[in-house]
Amino acid sequence: MNKKIVTILSVLIVLVFIGYIIYDSTRPAGSAKNEDQNSQIQQIPDAWKISNEFKVNEGSLKAVTVSPAGKIYLGGDSFVSCYDSDLKLIWSTKISSPVTSLSNFGDTVFASTAEQILVINPTGKILNEWGPFEDNCMITSVSSNRNFVAFADAGNKMVFILDKGGEVKKMIGQNDRHFVIPSPFFDVALDNDNNIYVANTGEHRIETYSIDGVFKSQFGKAGTAPGAFCGCCAPPHFALIPEGYVTSEKGINRIKILNKQGEFVEFVNSKNNFIKSVPLDLASADGVTIYAAYPGDSKLYVFNRNKTP
Repeated sequence: MNKKIVTILSVLIVLVFIGYIIYDSTRPAGSAKNEDQNSQIQQIPDAWKISNEFKVNEGSLKAVTVSPAGKIYLGGDSFVSCYDSDLKLIWSTKISSPVTSLSNFGDTVFASTAEQILVINPTGKILNEWGPFEDNCMITSVSSNRNFVAFADAGNKMVFILDKGGEVKKMIGQNDRHFVIPSPFFDVALDNDNNIYVANTGEHRIETYSIDGVFKSQFGKAGTAPGAFCGCCAPPHFALIPEGYVTSEKGINRIKILNKQGEFVEFVNSKNNFIKSVPLDLASADGVTIYAAYPGDSKLYVFNRNKTP
């Protein structure tokens, strides 16, 4: 072989080797491990299936909540609607501003806009409007139980606790533990024991507080593992179910169930064509049926567990 050609080949081999060393030294630590982990995740089958896809006609869909009695409430730009369990329309109410989230207790619906909480009666009439509350307010989530209403303000990075008259009783995140909120995804949930669950999205975890704002516990970490939360701000949406939690993600747009300790149980939906940056809002009254509102196509997706053979 020509000596000149041998020299050129040797140089090319050295350059390729140096290039690999540079690549290997600059890629994120644990990349190989992450690739193996992603491969393992792909082998985990979804334990649930889509049993219904319902296209909303009232406007762009953003939020869902459901009642134990089987009523389904949907909200978006700019409406709140009530459906029965067969997704037949009962009533629909025009809202002057886009609806960012929904909650219900009994037959009363609480709808948030960026600056206000709207109180809606069982026939769809707006009974009251609470707020605005603070400058730069950006309400992203509302939740209610028998005695209280809580909402998350992503603009001020605080959670507000209200009584059923709309009076502010407590603010969490003001002078105590701070919430890291990189984008307008900031979810909150109240249970019947007056525990408050907050998605501290910049820290990739769900935190629990008492109604007085006392920190109780937390779980969650960043990552692509089944039990971790993927994306810059996660979980963007979650809902309480008897088993624990159902959560959505962005970056990898997947829905999964975690137990009460925050440990991975199963994927509801991980293999889909949803836009990675557009997570689904979630609701479930019983943990048997999960409802997901997808802003990407203004459809409500209904999930039920796969039947075992």
